[in-house]
Amino acid sequence: MGQEQLDDKVAAEQVSTPSNPFRDMGISHAVLRSLADMGFEEPTPIQARAVPVAMEGRDLIGQAQTGTGKTAAFGIPIVERLDHRGRHVQALVLCPTRELAIQVSEEITRIGRHNALRVVPIYGGQSYDRQIRALDHGAQVVIGTPGRVIDHIKRGTLKLDHVHQVVLDEADEMLDMGFIEDVEFILNQVPEERQTLLFSATVPDPIARLARRYLKSPERLAVNPERLTVPLTEQTYYEAREHEKVEALSRILDIEAADRTIVFCRTKQRVDELTEALQARGYSAEAIHGDLNQSQRTRVMKRFRDGVSEILVATDVAARGLDIEGVSHVVNYDLPQDPESYVHRIGRTGRAGRAGTAISLVHPRDVRQIRLLERVLRLRIPRRPVPSVRDVAAKQREALRGRLAEEVERGVVPEYREIALALAEDYDSVDVAAAALRLLNDKGREPAAASSYGDTGAEPGMVRLFLNLGHVDRLTPADVVRGVAESTNIRGSMIGLIDIYDRFTFVEVPEDAAHKIMAAAQRLSIKGRPVSIEPARPREESAPRPRI
Repeated sequence: MGQEQLDDKVAAEQVSTPSNPFRDMGISHAVLRSLADMGFEEPTPIQARAVPVAMEGRDLIGQAQTGTGKTAAFGIPIVERLDHRGRHVQALVLCPTRELAIQVSEEITRIGRHNALRVVPIYGGQSYDRQIRALDHGAQVVIGTPGRVIDHIKRGTLKLDHVHQVVLDEADEMLDMGFIEDVEFILNQVPEERQTLLFSATVPDPIARLARRYLKSPERLAVNPERLTVPLTEQTYYEAREHEKVEALSRILDIEAADRTIVFCRTKQRVDELTEALQARGYSAEAIHGDLNQSQRTRVMKRFRDGVSEILVATDVAARGLDIEGVSHVVNYDLPQDPESYVHRIGRTGRAGRAGTAISLVHPRDVRQIRLLERVLRLRIPRRPVPSVRDVAAKQREALRGRLAEEVERGVVPEYREIALALAEDYDSVDVAAAALRLLNDKGREPAAASSYGDTGAEPGMVRLFLNLGHVDRLTPADVVRGVAESTNIRGSMIGLIDIYDRFTFVEVPEDAAHKIMAAAQRLSIKGRPVSIEPARPREESAPRPRI
């Protein structure tokens, strides 16, 4: 099965589950797949109320603030009611600004991705020639600012004869910007037999008069936004492209030294992929989403509450209703679709009068969503650079210094003081302290050369073990971490480098952990299969050492 077929199969499974509320609206399979790709697990209030009305072809007035998910509230009906074989413009969306026109165009394109929808944004500041070529290629949906739409109408490059859906987005903004006369001119060019959807944060008298004149018995829907406050949560964001996100998250987790973290992803597939990636890097992470049954969900939550796992990777729906004490950090691996969801997510930290930290990983093209959050929440969300490897090492050294200072404050055991005084007679006292720090950092292990396992080819202070399972057994790094940790009762974060080959695997662990693993070798199992495990022989210098 090819990758594209596999992706289609995964998407079909995501949208066919009984827990998908969008399906109950009568939305087609293709659009359901697109919504699953976008991470829409359930409709926002405006979507839940507007989509069924608009799908019936009725006019409506939707009173909703920016950031409530209203673009999908009219974007879904647009895609559903189009003749996807036609080359004429069938739907027109008017927006007050070019920034909003671009944003709406991108979202409707994503909604219509599996319908091969042709969407063209037209706005001032962009070349007419480029827009004319796009229109000539057969646009089905046009999103534009009033002035540029009128220009194309007068040039004869935009024909509205086949338009049967018109959307006025942020109508009150168009009123404030003096576009109402332009809007009326455009509406008069569109066939009278059409559906008109008007969305506005407020409905002042001029907008109400416009609606009475151009809308037919509209359904009026008003969604009152929640009061969004997060007073005790420190919020920040990091810019990271998609292929950089796992590495960026790992460094952020290391430098933050978080006690208990919830990481939010937009889809179940993303949750599984990120959980496996974190486990492979030695983090104690668990996944929770809608595919888990109740017993699995209970087990995952118990391990998280008990501190067995430190990171919970979740979807919004799976995390609903979870009451977890002591969550120090919430991470938006993927940004949610609206500010309310953002606030609900980050509200899971900073409870009971304690401060919390909310971190978002943002692709550079999505920074405008941060600007929207800042406007809605009326605060500034600062940007920080992703920590470098050097930053992480410095943070770890600082933590080590703090642990040593705490130990000094507790009072030094007389026997250890006597050892230090004796060493100070023969060595520099700073060298003695530095050697003690190295021992502390290595958790008291002897240097690798003194390992009771001999030279296994591992990193200093580690032991390299051989397992008789590999790629042919469909083994993953997550399987290794989970199997070894659960069979031996060691923390998954203690497991180091994992090299998986076709029929065998090497895994590196600290020597004290290796003792536990070898003591439990008879009962060790991975993926329900017994495993043969033994110390590895040193690898040849030329052998590959892929990093997992």
